[in-house]
Amino acid sequence: MQQDIVTRAKAWLAEDPDADTRAELAALIDAGDLDALTERFSGTLQFGTAGLRGELGAGPMRMNRAVVIRAAAGLAAYLKARGDGGGLVVVGYDARYKSADFARDTVAVMTGAGLRAAVLPRPLPTPVLAFAVRHLGAVAGVEVTASHNPPRDNGYKVYLGDGSQIVPPSDGEIAAEIAAVGPLAGVPRPEDGWETLGDEVLDAYLARTDTVLTAGSPRTVRVVHTALHGVGTETLLAAFARAGFPAPTPVAEQADPDPAFPTVAFPNPEEPGAMDLAFATARRVRPDLIIANDPDADRCAVAVPDESAESAEGAEGGAGAGWRTLRGDELGVLLAAHLVNKGATGTFAASIVSSSLLGRIAEAAGVGYEETLTGFKWIARVENLRYGYEEALGYCVDPGGVRDKDGITAALLVAELASELKSQGRTLDDLLDDLALAHGLHATDQLSVRVTDLSLIADAMRRLRERPPVTLAGLSVVSAEDLNEGGALPPTDGLRYVLEGDGYRARVVVRPSGTEPKIKCYLEVVVAVPSRGALASTRASAMGVLSSLKRDVAGAAGLR
Repeated sequence: MQQDIVTRAKAWLAEDPDADTRAELAALIDAGDLDALTERFSGTLQFGTAGLRGELGAGPMRMNRAVVIRAAAGLAAYLKARGDGGGLVVVGYDARYKSADFARDTVAVMTGAGLRAAVLPRPLPTPVLAFAVRHLGAVAGVEVTASHNPPRDNGYKVYLGDGSQIVPPSDGEIAAEIAAVGPLAGVPRPEDGWETLGDEVLDAYLARTDTVLTAGSPRTVRVVHTALHGVGTETLLAAFARAGFPAPTPVAEQADPDPAFPTVAFPNPEEPGAMDLAFATARRVRPDLIIANDPDADRCAVAVPDESAESAEGAEGGAGAGWRTLRGDELGVLLAAHLVNKGATGTFAASIVSSSLLGRIAEAAGVGYEETLTGFKWIARVENLRYGYEEALGYCVDPGGVRDKDGITAALLVAELASELKSQGRTLDDLLDDLALAHGLHATDQLSVRVTDLSLIADAMRRLRERPPVTLAGLSVVSAEDLNEGGALPPTDGLRYVLEGDGYRARVVVRPSGTEPKIKCYLEVVVAVPSRGALASTRASAMGVLSSLKRDVAGAAGLR
């Protein structure tokens, strides 16, 4: 077995096109580091509905040029097999390590396979690529990005001609074509022949962003913005300028792309500490809102002023003092309520891990509602989609332009909503209170456990299946559903529980993350609010139940 690993490593080294990963691999072989070699050659990165995503490095279990070339060749073969061999493939990329190299390899492979290929002019937000697929009439698009993953990661996201991400069976068919790719020497990669696009696609995207706003609406809200060292600053500032909002104040330390993400542990607005510099900037300039994008700007986070001693980020004097970051579900229902008030029609959609409040808002407004599996690849396929969101800060507010989550247009829409409320002497928190009074308080939280040993995730899922809980947080489990068995939705690895008791209704969904080494538990507690004066006490009581629910779910899954 050990000799086999070394033999495979040497064969990989012989055809590796990248000097960096060749040097890395040669050093490991020379050192006889069998543990490191086994990590890299014990299998292959699996191409699925999230495309590819993994740590940079040499070997088939890492993201590197050899893996990307094979992925591009497999995608080209898939497109040709289904009759799209004469079509255009458009490629975008973020500012992570190796992203530009992976994008260039992709257009080279597509050109060598006889397809037309075009690459965006520089690192740009993922929504610009998703827009470009439909705008240019492409048969497919590729975005090189690892989104909000750690700095050492990169990824490869595939869109088909409808502008949405791949779902089964396309992912399996592409994976089969990738597996059939032979030696890299047999994959033609010419030095030219593709098109490098100018700013015309970005300009068209920016022109489209205006359409999410109502003509003549108030646009007075003052914003602090952080791109978290990603590619969102330029595009968001341009969109806000076109729309006539005051120029957002960038968080200077995080405004420019930097693949090292030096000021954050994880470049994700949901992670502790990621918003600290934005809070510090906000305390200095005193804006109405903080808006954060993740590194490829397809997600949007919002923080609101909170002068209470106990904000979501910590007590007064702490990093988040004076500010509270809205949960993804809170922003999701705020945007939905705003669209309803603007007269939006069509179908509203959310994934099974998002708040059930969206369904109540849709029902009250007389618009359609649909629940999907986790991921925008599923939300984007909802028929007659008008609005879709997922609690992980993903919002699709213009499916006619970008049939995916888009952190730029979501930022514009929440800025418009905040401006309208500001003109009435009201805030986003006031609107959240209105929704709680009308539909019940929907409190949500998440237990997310990052692991280095992936077997711990499988163990937790197995434990819950073999010993399902009957009570959690003092509430009775009235329904337990193994999502792997399918039903109304396609099968997926997950468990869903519905609980009731003492006037509360709760929901728990447990699933492995599709993009990170995490197990995630999504929690919701719903309770009626008897009066506006009872909002604070009802919220405090619901948060207590939510805290107990988190503790008991962790115990049931063996995660404590």
